[in-house]
Amino acid sequence: MKVAVFSTKAYDRKFLLAANSPIQHELVFFEPRLNRDTAILAAEFPAVCVFVHDQVDAPTLELLASRGTRLIVLRCAGFNNVDLQAAADLGITVVRVPAYSPYGVAEHAVGLILSLNRKIHRAYNRVREGNFSLDGLLGFNLHERTVGIVGTGKIGLILGQIMKGFGCNLLAYDVYRNPELEALGGKYVELPELFANSDIISLHCPLTSETHHLINTEAIKQIKPGVMLINTSRGALIDTQAVIEGLKSGKIGYLGVDVYEQESELFFEDLSGEIIQDDIFQRLTTFPNVLITGHQAFFTAEALYNIAETTFANITDVEQGRPCANEIRA
Repeated sequence: MKVAVFSTKAYDRKFLLAANSPIQHELVFFEPRLNRDTAILAAEFPAVCVFVHDQVDAPTLELLASRGTRLIVLRCAGFNNVDLQAAADLGITVVRVPAYSPYGVAEHAVGLILSLNRKIHRAYNRVREGNFSLDGLLGFNLHERTVGIVGTGKIGLILGQIMKGFGCNLLAYDVYRNPELEALGGKYVELPELFANSDIISLHCPLTSETHHLINTEAIKQIKPGVMLINTSRGALIDTQAVIEGLKSGKIGYLGVDVYEQESELFFEDLSGEIIQDDIFQRLTTFPNVLITGHQAFFTAEALYNIAETTFANITDVEQGRPCANEIRA
């Protein structure tokens, strides 16, 4: 199948070409993101492959459909950037990659926890400047601390396994209980109890209307003072302005995020020579107890290969008229 691949970087091309080698779909790579202005590039392509920040709204889908596109292939798990109802109305099939190396994301969350706790990012800069003072670098033992995991699918479960290895107690919240987490000793509770009793809260749930701004002013009132908040899932799970107020008051003691609700204008690009206009994001960067990474939790060799493999399996299923387990519908 002829596939227009948008939002491509050198690493995307490397892994997509490797996974496509035995299959031989016809790939054409485009660096720009897909949106209403760039949709013309996909004219006469039956399939369009997109990433998390591509704009797949109704007007873009209409433009794609009018020029022959019948398949949208997401090389990611999230699909909140796609108007699924518009796609259905236009007869466009949408498929995604629901899971890819969940170890990478869980391990990155642990990296944020360790770095924030032991101030590793600050110590690194101090030592480079010849400053070996320990003042301001005091951490705490993870052993016997309580970790609250919101969302206990594959990634949340793996985080629980890792933190159990540190000797942590596990609290959990999910619409569906995971018996594997319960077997680790994880205790399912309602969110207010998790907020009130967790020393560390890590978010691993999808972004839906119910989870949008899950961490808001009301939630922050319920959390244990000095909590460490980690988000490697979706940026809009957190009300950033409310979290800033929580940091200023000291209610939130540490914040580690790999995602940000307005990240589409920032992440995956080199903006080091520009003035960033997002004042809320810039305010976040001023806190010494905040650690931000640019949506790199998924970024391991294993994950990129898994994404590429599943992407082409999805395309082949649709091309050959087979049911695709990874199709998503309105």
